[in-house]
Amino acid sequence: MSIYIIAEIGINHNGDVEIAKKLIGSAAKSGCDAVKFQKRDIDLVYSKEMLDSPRESPWGTTQREQKEGLEFSAEDYQEIQKFCTEKQIDWFASAWDVKSQQFLRQFACRFNKVASAMLTHFKLLEMIAEEKKHTFISTGMHTLEEIGKVVDLFRSRDCPFELMHTCSTYPLEVKNANLRVISLLRERFSCDVGYSGHETGLAVSVAAAALGITSLERHITLDRAMYGSDQSASVEISGLRRLVNYVRAVELALGEKEKKVIDEEIEIRKKLAPINI
Repeated sequence: MSIYIIAEIGINHNGDVEIAKKLIGSAAKSGCDAVKFQKRDIDLVYSKEMLDSPRESPWGTTQREQKEGLEFSAEDYQEIQKFCTEKQIDWFASAWDVKSQQFLRQFACRFNKVASAMLTHFKLLEMIAEEKKHTFISTGMHTLEEIGKVVDLFRSRDCPFELMHTCSTYPLEVKNANLRVISLLRERFSCDVGYSGHETGLAVSVAAAALGITSLERHITLDRAMYGSDQSASVEISGLRRLVNYVRAVELALGEKEKKVIDEEIEIRKKLAPINI
């Protein structure tokens, strides 16, 4: 099974559908399987006190204006869905509250995504699991015991899922990637495991591919210097193309668990075989 490569647009579109389209088109051209967004009802996710606090941004001088500026409307997502269909690439989004999950249902996406921060939001998890769509579950910031409770919930609802190993720092320092947890999660929970990376560079993600992940998610951006909290932990488009090529090469190189002499080796063996034995 080929690694399912997800280009995480998240909020790197900066509230601009045209930027989102450029990222979608680039992801499709690079060979990604899907793009992913994030959806929030800011009045449910953040406190009024926080939203009223000051923050300078392209949209105004408060946290509310900044958060509202990053959210797409139903009409925006309809345009995104149409564009993704044209580009033949899947799209879905991670909801950060129950109202946003309800909002996303109107688009009938193939997949759901649970962000690491939502692993203890059991009302949201119940809502996602009842849809019985294949769900990618990120596991940053949480213990094996906490992850186990989420796994039990999805299994009890007969909802297909895979875990995604991640470390929730932005950007991730390579020393904190701890990729051996991929096999730990696979063995502990007897499920497929992917990797969601926030590191700079490509090496860690390529290494994860060699460890048998089933999905790979990386944030993407048009320019890492753009406004936004996730831009610095994102891959620019030229890097995305290289990453996809590297991952597909790793998949090809891994081959099968079978030792065999291939046809191309036979003639070489004849030429190099010892003659004085």
